Amino acid sequence: MLERRTDLALEARELLGGKGELPGIRSQEAEAEGFPLTTVEVTDEEGARALGKPVGTYHTLDLTGLERREEGAFPRAVKALAGLLAPLLPRGETLVVGLGNRAITPDAIGPQAADRTLVTRHLVSMSPEHFGSFRPVAALAAGVLGTTGVESGEIVRAVADKIGVKAVIAVDALAARRVERLCATVQVCDTGIAPGSGVGNHRFALNRESLGVPVIAVGVPTVVDGATLAADLLEEAGGRADPQALAGAPGATLMVTPRDIDQRVADLSKVIGYGVSLALQPELGLEELEMLIE
Repeated sequence: MLERRTDLALEARELLGGKGELPGIRSQEAEAEGFPLTTVEVTDEEGARALGKPVGTYHTLDLTGLERREEGAFPRAVKALAGLLAPLLPRGETLVVGLGNRAITPDAIGPQAADRTLVTRHLVSMSPEHFGSFRPVAALAAGVLGTTGVESGEIVRAVADKIGVKAVIAVDALAARRVERLCATVQVCDTGIAPGSGVGNHRFALNRESLGVPVIAVGVPTVVDGATLAADLLEEAGGRADPQALAGAPGATLMVTPRDIDQRVADLSKVIGYGVSLALQPELGLEELEMLIE
């Protein structure tokens, strides 16, 4: 049977059907800085099994207004993301991890977001009289197993243990079901992340169990599975998807991404880097962040 692949809790909830609440799953819609926000909460193991996601809270922020270049979209998107992250972060030193392969554009959003994050750990330790009010923040682009020979999760755990962080923010690319959500949504969850899961390549999971500290995951869907896309297009056209035929079709192994993926990844990685930095350093404004980061 064809399994429609998605990393978004919102889409997994849609696949279950129905409009009301399901056992162990609650969802609600709201707005954040003018952007649509959907929150899916998995409250128990029954809900986790049904949704295929760990127990926790999943926020999905719709940033299509950013893609349309609406007036004030960038600062609003940064503030909206910071507002989602801030309540999830404990006080103390934080490690921001950009997961993915910098050389492959749809997988580069993590490393590029890490590049746009304000790092302060070295400043606080060297000049506490000037930077003591800042939260110590370190950033790491962990690379991927194929280029480093080391699991990214092992690198993150070693660094987190060495410097004694209180929390980890992991940024990674995801897979979506719907094309319109590619590079147009950001998912924030408090359950951690498994690098490579979006393309069916599950690696060392980054979560509280593996790292010993809270792990906040920030993900952006940059690809859609070919078989999933074909099945949805057939159903929208009034046809009937044959799961066995689609699963065995030549295009079933393809991952589809937007043709302007370079610009979209650049835009979203900047939003994430600034949003993470604002959540960690709420006393700073966007203009100050720009001067310190760019």
